[in-house]
Amino acid sequence: MFYPVIVIVREVIYLKQFDVVALGELLVDFTENGISTQENPMFEANPGGAPCNVLAMLQKLGRQTAFIGKVGEDSFGEMLRQVVAEQGIHTGNLLTDQNVATTLAFVHTAADGDRNFSFYRNPGADMMLRSEEVDLSLLQHTRIFHFGSLSMTASGIEETTKMAVRAAKEAGAVISFDPNLRPPLWDSLDLAKEKIAYGISQCDVLKISDDEIAFFTGTTDIDQGVAQIQNTYHTPFICATMGKAGSKAYYYGKRMECAPFLNSGTMETTGAGDTFMACILNGVLEYGLGDMDEQKLYGMLEFANAAASLITTKKGALKVMPAKDEVEQLIKRSAHLD
Repeated sequence: MFYPVIVIVREVIYLKQFDVVALGELLVDFTENGISTQENPMFEANPGGAPCNVLAMLQKLGRQTAFIGKVGEDSFGEMLRQVVAEQGIHTGNLLTDQNVATTLAFVHTAADGDRNFSFYRNPGADMMLRSEEVDLSLLQHTRIFHFGSLSMTASGIEETTKMAVRAAKEAGAVISFDPNLRPPLWDSLDLAKEKIAYGISQCDVLKISDDEIAFFTGTTDIDQGVAQIQNTYHTPFICATMGKAGSKAYYYGKRMECAPFLNSGTMETTGAGDTFMACILNGVLEYGLGDMDEQKLYGMLEFANAAASLITTKKGALKVMPAKDEVEQLIKRSAHLD
């Protein structure tokens, strides 16, 4: 059961059924999980895809969410549909493609937890969603609409994504964007940069990693890179993630930085950025985009960093997002150690 949230926009009251609606890829992440008795690498099938990872964490924080996307008519698609529904995410616009298989990704993890990806998506079912298949009522009844660049890697899904952005904007939703750059999925990196530029030009909330800042702006200096983005696109709220160096927030001239929660139990970093993104959106839902001071910004970064740290201790992300009290306990333990 979904409970409407009242949002006041231009002095008109709208009933918003959902806190966040996301559109994009839903796939299976095959993550390394040891060596078999025959000395072959073993992979565990983890439900994944950045947009749904974000929604799964938001559900853990008590938010109402919905997903727009497509899976294949295969065992992987059935598994994904079941898992997404189990998280409490509304699946009324999660469709099935009878001709194209569910997208698969193989995640190869380095000793420090960093990752390389191999994708089976040429095409994948997530790319086959068309504009006429999108339930516009979801976009008209959400407080935030979230998307990433992977839903613009082919012309059909790009058209669908841009239509969804327009519809959400017209309904007064806050627009959230995460580039989530995956170079193997693009015909060229110039094309990737062009589509990321579109996403940034449309969003109110941007989450971008240090690597993506370097790719998009040409500088490894986080402050300089963010300044370039702000000067060009006038994005109200930008969060930069820097891995083991923590994160930064930029909001109407304010700049806040928060140290990471380094974890000795880190196995792999899949889903860390998505977990961080969800926590930032939860803060936006709590405070609104027009009323954030330094204390609120720091609190959002601290909570997001802690949650992202916890997810790195688990395989996958979508099914195993941390609960709110787990995040709060980690923050308290770290404060006590300080």
